[in-house]
Amino acid sequence: MFSNEDYLAELLTEAGTIDTDQIQTARSSLSGSETIVEYLINNTALTETQVAETLASNAGIPFIDLAGFHFDPSVILTVSEDVARRYRAIPVSDDGMYLTVAVADPLDFETLDSLPHVIGRELNLSCATHSDINHHLMEFYNVEEKKNESAEDAFEVSTGDAEAGSEAADAPIIRLVYQTLTEAFRLKASDIHIEPLETSVRIRYRLDGKLIHVDTHPKKLLPAIIARLKVMSGSMSIAEKRLPQDGRIQLKMGDKEIDLRVSAVPSNHGESIVMRILDKTALLLGLPELGFFSDDQAQFEKLLSLPDGILLVTGPTGSGKTTTLYACLNVINKPDKKIITVEDPVEYELPGINQVMVKADIGMTFGNALRAMLRQAPNIIMIGEIRDAETANIAINASLTGHLVFSTLHTNDAPSAVARLADIGVKPFLIASAVRSILAQRLVRKLCPICKAPAELTEKELRALHLDSSRLSDASIYESVGCEKCRGNGYRGRMGIFELFNIDDEVRAMINEGLTTSQLRRRARELGMRTLREDGIRKVLSGLTSASEVVHATMGDFD
Repeated sequence: MFSNEDYLAELLTEAGTIDTDQIQTARSSLSGSETIVEYLINNTALTETQVAETLASNAGIPFIDLAGFHFDPSVILTVSEDVARRYRAIPVSDDGMYLTVAVADPLDFETLDSLPHVIGRELNLSCATHSDINHHLMEFYNVEEKKNESAEDAFEVSTGDAEAGSEAADAPIIRLVYQTLTEAFRLKASDIHIEPLETSVRIRYRLDGKLIHVDTHPKKLLPAIIARLKVMSGSMSIAEKRLPQDGRIQLKMGDKEIDLRVSAVPSNHGESIVMRILDKTALLLGLPELGFFSDDQAQFEKLLSLPDGILLVTGPTGSGKTTTLYACLNVINKPDKKIITVEDPVEYELPGINQVMVKADIGMTFGNALRAMLRQAPNIIMIGEIRDAETANIAINASLTGHLVFSTLHTNDAPSAVARLADIGVKPFLIASAVRSILAQRLVRKLCPICKAPAELTEKELRALHLDSSRLSDASIYESVGCEKCRGNGYRGRMGIFELFNIDDEVRAMINEGLTTSQLRRRARELGMRTLREDGIRKVLSGLTSASEVVHATMGDFD
């Protein structure tokens, strides 16, 4: 009859409507399919109205007596017979913005979360008695109540059942959302942006780092689109529109499994949704696929074989740091190594690796998670990001006690990471002792291999890249053209450009002395460090990307 009979009995006891002796008597006297609440209604002074009022009070919604209510026939038509019967919901009134619906079981949160989605409206809920709901279902929809229908039959509706049960009203929104997701995946987009404007809804995809407009829909579809995506996530509340929410959607498209990280944020024109498509093929990437040339790859692979120390990957948001870390773990993930990660959030599930997600709201911070991880005796630790002195110091102590630690920092270049660690409170001698190498990176778009065409660098590009004609004799320089395969962009996919700063004894002494970033950078250049722009130039001369891409990605590199 109700989704949680025991909890309802507790509510009735707390309200003073029944006592514990009556509950015990009911439990010992139950027979057949009769529930505790049904027994109490049939054998004590407890009434259905008292039950509904208690449920309404607990849920913070009004109780409504449907027996004396005047119904507008046009409002009844807003909910189909199928949906009304499946959800035991009666439409009561419609003010143009919110549809008020009466339900009998506000404890059934899963079903009630689905209801706005299947109706396609924003709802106000009220609570009525089971008898009133059943009477009006029969009156309005000619639905006969099954005498012995169980609570599971009456109220437990999965997302799939809801879709099947409301096909006529709901199918267009389901198709629209599915097409939006499948098209984004087909085009290899990294993000889907669903943005409410004043009179419309804008859909944009991020392709190879660039946002492109793909569609516009009427503003009236926004609530149904948002509700559909929240229901698909399984963890986001449809009723909550004032606070940011995060969720995750997992679905199959053909033989492929798609994983999306969902973020909903209120804006001045409604909720905005951004979905990050988590491409699981990134888990299989090796260092060459990231964009490493063989010489840098050989250096980096030596670092991955170290027994201890910290390897840092730096760069701005969206520069591919996390993908690089996952690729590193993929290289060194062997049965004889215990690897633990602490991430916020866990984006990809890595086979054979213990992954811990930060949950600051329950006290599972980076610092607390790291302390617990060290008691698990790992060989290798990955920290999603070093954000504060606590996390940094624990990571450094771990590296000094025989652990290999991977992490990221937000800095513009590799030498700046030393100053960043000092800024958040790490002592210079600890930085010098623990950090083995720092990798700075950016992402540039790769020229479409189908349509790229031979080209020559302009005088402006030569000046921007500090190139002279002597380096162009053996170069294979191409420019973007555009074709059907790349949607006319001239680019398909992205690759990294890198700056690898290895810490030797002389650099350690300089860090201990507190020398500036520019002095460290000068020494790194003397040791043979290639800057981001120089690595980008190599990829331009190899025909992998364009000069404009490298110039744009390395605006801060003036070496």
